[in-house]
Amino acid sequence: MRRPTIVPRLPYEDVGAALSFLERAFGFREVPAARGVRADGAIDHTMVEFGDGMIGLGAQGAHGAFSPKRAGTATQYITVHVDDIDAHHQRALASGAEIVSRLHDHLRDYRVYEALDVEGHRWRFLQWLREVPQTERR
Repeated sequence: MRRPTIVPRLPYEDVGAALSFLERAFGFREVPAARGVRADGAIDHTMVEFGDGMIGLGAQGAHGAFSPKRAGTATQYITVHVDDIDAHHQRALASGAEIVSRLHDHLRDYRVYEALDVEGHRWRFLQWLREVPQTERR
């Protein structure tokens, strides 16, 4: 499998809790070989993948980056394309994700919603409308 050449890394106060949430709520999968553990047993950094994309998760403070939870604001959002936006949205809701932009059709292009993770990083999930059956469009 070819790995991406650009891998953004998000800072978290608690990488383990973030990893658990991202797997449960959004369907990410950890790349086991990428996990680094501190002497106290806490996860220092790892990577998660979704489809052919990959994102690093790391302890905040590294390289001057801080979690929105500590910084008091988010400075970016990440867009993730999904195959079944309605099922993905339901999974996020059932896992307790904070939905900050409801699931809706955006113009005639795509169906989208936005959610915050456990530390306030903003995630934007979308599916192109040509992939959504006509009966499910709103």
